[in-house]
Formats: sequence, structure tokens, C-alpha cells
Amino acid sequence: MPDITTFHDDKSRDGLNAQETILTLSNVTSSQFGKVGFDTVDGLVDAEPLFLANLNAGGTTRNVLFVATEHDSVYAFDADSGAQIWKTSVLGAGETTSDARGCGQVGPEIGITSTPVIDRQLGPNGTIFVVGMSKDMSGNYHQRLHALDAASGSEVSGSPVEIAATYPGTGDGSSNGNVVFDPKQYKERAALLLSNGNIYLGWSSHCDFSPYTGWVMAYSESALEQTSVLNLTPNGGDGSIWMSGDGIAADGAGNLFLLDANGKFDTSLDANHFPSRSNFGNAILKLATTSGKLSVADYFEPYNTVSASAADSDLGSGGVVLLPDLPDAQGSVRHLLVGGGKDHNLYVADRDNLGKFNPGGTSNSNVYQELQGVGPIFSTPAFFNGVLYLGTVGSPLRAFPVSNAKLATAPSSQSAGTFAFPGASPAVSANGTQNGIVWALESKPRSPAVLHAYDATNLGHELYNSRQASGGRDSFGYGNKFITPLIVNGKVYVGTPNGIAVFGLLAH
Repeated sequence: MPDITTFHDDKSRDGLNAQETILTLSNVTSSQFGKVGFDTVDGLVDAEPLFLANLNAGGTTRNVLFVATEHDSVYAFDADSGAQIWKTSVLGAGETTSDARGCGQVGPEIGITSTPVIDRQLGPNGTIFVVGMSKDMSGNYHQRLHALDAASGSEVSGSPVEIAATYPGTGDGSSNGNVVFDPKQYKERAALLLSNGNIYLGWSSHCDFSPYTGWVMAYSESALEQTSVLNLTPNGGDGSIWMSGDGIAADGAGNLFLLDANGKFDTSLDANHFPSRSNFGNAILKLATTSGKLSVADYFEPYNTVSASAADSDLGSGGVVLLPDLPDAQGSVRHLLVGGGKDHNLYVADRDNLGKFNPGGTSNSNVYQELQGVGPIFSTPAFFNGVLYLGTVGSPLRAFPVSNAKLATAPSSQSAGTFAFPGASPAVSANGTQNGIVWALESKPRSPAVLHAYDATNLGHELYNSRQASGGRDSFGYGNKFITPLIVNGKVYVGTPNGIAVFGLLAH
């Protein structure tokens, strides 16, 4: 069985576990499948759980589920029995979690918001990296990167690291020619990325409360030292990174890809067609990591970016997915990504030529492909067997096949029901290309959450949902925003306001 060590299964963020041999199209039914457990924790679970198979923890080799909470705790559970193996608080002495900073996006407390990342090979037992926000007795706020031993939960040598940064610029929050990272103004919403020995962090604001700018940071996973910093709006403002909990994606060459939220963009371009003052608000971005230093290598900017940012109709609300290599109609191999945000459009971009910006343009002809009017995107799509699965706000879950490296303009199938805000970030389980099941959550605060399972070849065929069994057998409480299920080893794990709901085959 596979380890699941990062958000949406892998660095491409495609949401696919293609090594699921237990759950099938025939046994995921309400008579054979349902809620089999609940792992209770001390706070809201906004991060996706992670999984290591056959780890020696607590004196026994077993499958381990890792859960992080907004109460600044990290738990390890036996993934099969539900027994708690260890619990670690990442709060400093005398500290509390952060308050909500006057913003309702994450509350009532802010602790660990983003999905951690695990390196199974680092240290004697593997290492799990998390970012925790806290507040000390003097009222100062802290952001720290923690590295925990996967078997015991103890901090490894050199952990934690206080996160601080400056970057040349005169933008919001600047001082003496540098923008300065103020820990109280940010939260780590985007999932952590591990790529080529570095942990990458992307920072978002609390609502749109200024001053803030767009920060990306890199830390050496072994030395726990900051190796690079990039600010995406250094001479402007806004431009944060949150992507509804999705993480920055990485390709095999170590290039990074993300969606940046509404913020300053320089419509005057330099000789290389880059913004003249290095402000990249509201963009699809490709970051190079040459020699370990972050820089913008390429970008796509919508033609109406200034008005879209002003209207808070930006790309930053959706996640990005890197598609596998795809031949086009001429036989050329294309390296594509998919993403979109609040402007109701889905963008397919060529990772080798994102398209940059057309000053004075009246359309997005500079991007590889655009599907207009799909709906507001506050989620991350999934990709399986040549099909993209998309869950926009107020719409059914839809399947868009890819042919000749182009996305179909109309879905091949869709769910009967629709998904209210924030839509759905689906995940897919399959055994190779067989028994493909698309899992999606109706999940929002103060509303009962519902887990759905669909036949990947026809979303009109719903295999199961957690409302089907009588007597509320499979109900699991209220939902959270931006939750994607984890599917591994015959189980489905779902984050909730007070724990992890566990679904699997029922004992008969």
C-alpha cells in the first residue's frame, strides 16, 4: 500500500491514489460500506490527514494516520484500530493559539491550518513538517516551522524554527527599502511542499487586511534553515497564496507552480514582458529554483487583471493541478496545468509557455485553453485516466475528458446533486485504471457534512453517500471548508471540526 505524505497524494496535486485494492465499484455501497470509526482531536481539522504504511511507532509496526489541528496539536493514530499513538503540541511555553485576527476565514483559533508534509526517508523514523501559529504572553504572534519524528512526535534537533523574512521592495509593510514579514498578518493556508530537499511555504492574509504581500519561502529540510525567499508583490500589495488549502505544485525538474490571489500587477512590462516592478498579483506562476534560489520564471495574467483584482474576482481561490505528459493532435508532448478561481473560468496553461500578459488585450488568447463560465472555483480538481474532475460552487461534480491535450468543453458526465460553497475538492481511488471511484464532500461550517462516492466512468452513477443508511448510521457531524478526503488501504478519512471520520467496509 502507498504512503500518502502530501496534500492530494503527490506533488502534482492530482488527488489520485492508484494503489487502492480494497475498495471497488461493487463493495462501496451502503450495505457493505460506511462509517467505521471516529478519531477525536482537540480542535478543527483543516489540514488533510496523511498516512504512512508499516511504521514502527509505539513499539509496534502498523499503519499510521497523522492529523494536525487548529489547536496547534499533531496526532498519530493507528490507522486501522483508531488507537492514539502519540500527541504533540507545537505551542511554546506559556503560549496560546492565535485568535482569528478579526477574520472569519479560520476561527475561532488559528494553529496548524495547512496540510503538513512527510519525508519518510529523513531521520531514523521519517519526519513530519508542520507550520504552527501562536501567541505569547506578551501578545506577540509567532509562525514556526516544526520538524517532528514520525514515530514519537518529538521535535527533532534544531526544531522549531522561527519564521522571519525580508525582501527588497517598497510595498505594503516595507521599512528601509525592504518588505518585512510580519507573522501576525499571515496564515499558512496552502499545503506544505517538499521538493528537492526543501520545504516550500506560501503565505496568505487574514481576509484582505493590509498590510500584506505575497510571500514564498524555502527551508532546507535537513538543516531547518531558510534557503530562499521570494515576494510576489514587493513593490505593491496583496497577492497572497492560499488556493483553498491546495499546495504549491512541483514538476520533475523542480519548477514550482501556484495561483496567486488578487493584488498589484504592473501593466507596464519590461523588455522580457515581465511586470516592470516585479508585482505579480492575480497570476498563474512558474517559479524556478535554480541554485536553490526562488525566482519567477514565467506567468499568465488575465487580460482584465486590474479590474478583476479590484473586484476580488481573482485566481487565488482555486488549486492548481499538473497534468501528466499529453500528446497533442500534432504528436507534440504538452506539459499542462489546470487551475482557476473566482472569475468562473477554468484555465489550462502550457507549463513551458504560460502566456504572460497582453497589454490592451480583450481576451485571454495568450493562455493555452480557457473554459469560460464553469463557475466559481474554491477547490482543487482531481485527474484520473485522462479525465479532470471539477467541483465548482453551486454546480454538480463534473468530468471533463482530455483528448489531444485539450480539455473537452462540455462534461462527459456529472453528479445528480450540486455542491454548495465551497464546492468540492474531489479525490480518486483506483487499482491502476480499474475500479476508479471519485470521492467528494459536501462540507461547509455549521452544516451536516456528506461523503459521496461516484463511479469515475460515469458521475451520474452514485455508488454511495453517507445519508443513505437508515438511522443516521454514517452521519459524522458538521463540515469544514476546503476539505478533501484521504483514501488509502480500504479506508476514507475525512477532516471535521473535532476529529477524523473514518469510513470503510463494514463487518458482517
